[in-house]
Amino acid sequence: MRTNIYISALLLATAMPMAAQDTYESARLMGEDLNGTARYVGMGGALDALGADISTISTNPAGIGLFRHSTVSASVGLVSQQDAKKFDGLGKTNLSFDQIGFVYTNDFNDNSFINFAFNYHKSRNFDQLLSAANSLHRASLNKTTYAKVAYGDVRNGGFDIDENNQGELMGYEHPTSDLRALTFSQLDYLQANALLNEPSDGLLYFNDADAFIFDRAHRGWIANYDFNLSGNVKNRFYWGVTIGARSVNYKGYTEYTEGLVFSDGSDAGIVTIADERKVSGTGYSLKGGIIFRPLEYSPLRFGLSVSTPTWYDLKTENTTLLINNSQIGAYDEGENSERYDFKLYTPWTFGLSAGNTIGNNLAIGLGVDYADYGATRNRINDGYDAYGDEESYTDENMKRNTERSLKGVATVKAGIEYKPDPALAIRLGYNYVSPMYDEGGFRDATLNSYGVMYSSTADYTNWKSTNRITCGMGFKAGNVNIDLAYQYNTTSGDFYPFQPNLDFKDGDTYETNVCNPTKVTNKRHQLLLTLGYTF
Repeated sequence: MRTNIYISALLLATAMPMAAQDTYESARLMGEDLNGTARYVGMGGALDALGADISTISTNPAGIGLFRHSTVSASVGLVSQQDAKKFDGLGKTNLSFDQIGFVYTNDFNDNSFINFAFNYHKSRNFDQLLSAANSLHRASLNKTTYAKVAYGDVRNGGFDIDENNQGELMGYEHPTSDLRALTFSQLDYLQANALLNEPSDGLLYFNDADAFIFDRAHRGWIANYDFNLSGNVKNRFYWGVTIGARSVNYKGYTEYTEGLVFSDGSDAGIVTIADERKVSGTGYSLKGGIIFRPLEYSPLRFGLSVSTPTWYDLKTENTTLLINNSQIGAYDEGENSERYDFKLYTPWTFGLSAGNTIGNNLAIGLGVDYADYGATRNRINDGYDAYGDEESYTDENMKRNTERSLKGVATVKAGIEYKPDPALAIRLGYNYVSPMYDEGGFRDATLNSYGVMYSSTADYTNWKSTNRITCGMGFKAGNVNIDLAYQYNTTSGDFYPFQPNLDFKDGDTYETNVCNPTKVTNKRHQLLLTLGYTF
């Protein structure tokens, strides 16, 4: 007989101060939107060699060196997600404050400048709704936990299940160990205690599911604060250095519901996992770049840029609730809450670009950036050194999973600007981002890693390439500039509610737990307005 009570785990952080992050959770914080000034967006971001736009401060800092007059600008936008339904109070259309900054120029010698600049821009807008639903055939989320129980040992990707002193089921490294297995996650804790446990005989059982429904609302942003020093040497050679600081503010709320069935296929009720996670913190990076004109009397120029990793110092906290409205298990509800610090180091980024102007009417820009996201490092916080500085080291098991699941990404940018009149500009652009996720990558719940132990969800999406089509217009009246841009951003992916390859032997029966991918899309429309003043 199931008792109508509620279970709640103690904070793991009180006993286990070390922490790290899962590959797929970390990947949400990586990559950048095409965002900034309306001119930059309208040309598909292809201004790294053309320069003279404040948004190049974070792509090729030498672009700031092409300014000959001081300027200030600010940008606001409207972002709307196509084919999305409101969830958790988040609608599909939202306002966004995207950019504000200034450039101060100093002409010191015969067409040579030293420029100073600051710019804020929203490099990631997390506002996104994700929904998925599909059938499940002899598969379920609770079966993933049972599979790890069947594996029985952390060396096999599982854990030994036993009661602790408080009577809670916990996963230990092996049958004779009193150390918690890092393969035993927050989600495993809830599944084992509330759902798998049968109070009538004290044994664990799993149940298949026939379908699932998934909804998530992402909110928040990553804000870039860039400080730039750049120069222009006789309009032939341009250089720039940017010190960048980042602020992360992410919140995600998820509801995942499965319809469980008994072994004869009859309805056993539903189980819902509701998870709220927040990530906040800061990061910093350094960027450098050059632009040069190889021919003295030709406007053709080339750009090179490099950016260090962003070294993030982050905090995450979650509250996860299991609501058991089925006819199985020991409890109606279970809750777990955690809070911990971790570090994340993104990969290096390299850029190559070209730009040319034809007369006073036409400008053409091309560029490509490359970053190997398989080189991302999830780092474990490990106390403090003798000087009070926080120490950390790479999570080696999660590192191997990252190398397997993420890959190198190329961002290709192309744009054109035509001025039929000095006061009017018309722009078109295209921006392509190759896939970050390997098609065979997956969120591995069997890793001996703190990233697994602290995980509270099991879903993941292998997003494919991103295509961005842009256009815009610019108007100039005296010292005032008004720029408008439109961007259509589309990508698709394969959504998995849990790891699809955890097979196991239950007694004499070989069990599979295969879930097929569900196709999901993210189509966004953006309108952007920039106001600028030159002095």
